[in-house]
Amino acid sequence: MEINDPSFNYDRYGQKYSGYRQTDQRIEAYVYEALGSAKTILNVGAGAGSYEPGDRYVAAVEPSRVMRSQRLKSQKVPAINSTADSLPFDDNSFDASMAMVTVHHWPNMRKGLKELRRVTREKIVIMTFDPDALDNFWNAHYFPELIEVEKARYPTIDFIIEALDGECEIQPIPVPFDCVDGFQEAFYGRPEAFLEKEVRLSQSAWGFLPVGVEDKLVKRLADELESGEWDKKYGEFRMKPTFTCALRLIIAKL
Repeated sequence: MEINDPSFNYDRYGQKYSGYRQTDQRIEAYVYEALGSAKTILNVGAGAGSYEPGDRYVAAVEPSRVMRSQRLKSQKVPAINSTADSLPFDDNSFDASMAMVTVHHWPNMRKGLKELRRVTREKIVIMTFDPDALDNFWNAHYFPELIEVEKARYPTIDFIIEALDGECEIQPIPVPFDCVDGFQEAFYGRPEAFLEKEVRLSQSAWGFLPVGVEDKLVKRLADELESGEWDKKYGEFRMKPTFTCALRLIIAKL
């Protein structure tokens, strides 16, 4: 599947985003450890402010007006209205930079990653999903068209490593059963969540499906949940305390 513009219109669809996409403290611990001793941090594609350290100096960049307004409601620092591929900062301005599940939204991913490297002195931390691992989740059976959208949007891990041009560590991140950051894998053991429209609105890939496909996919899951077929096939996921699938931290040391 080819997607000409990977960006999602958060000004139109993101009004309730922060209610469903929040900082999960278990995942946050991996992010903070990766940031190490950095005292000044830039968060690019910052959204409503998830995973920003509260005990450091943080500058944020976010192009969506709706996302910037939700930052203020959650008492995050205001975000600059700018984009990843044109950061309004001097070279080496920050100890570290971070980009949390946002790179796939950038129209020019390579340029944005190069900009991150330009303004950062020591370390870059990127949270993303590995497109090569997306088939390892049961939703690939129920939502194959959605997974094809995701594969087309997410850059490969190798692409990110090459663009950052640093010594990179790749860390798979286990997702807890009651994860409060509502990306798709967060509901690996709570499939009923996908039947809620507001949950799907907080997962941008649904917005790239052709008209009518979303309803078809949701009905497929709803029918098998009602019949008990989902539990026959995948009920074990309701008992898993964590699930490690495609979520990754890429930590680049500069």
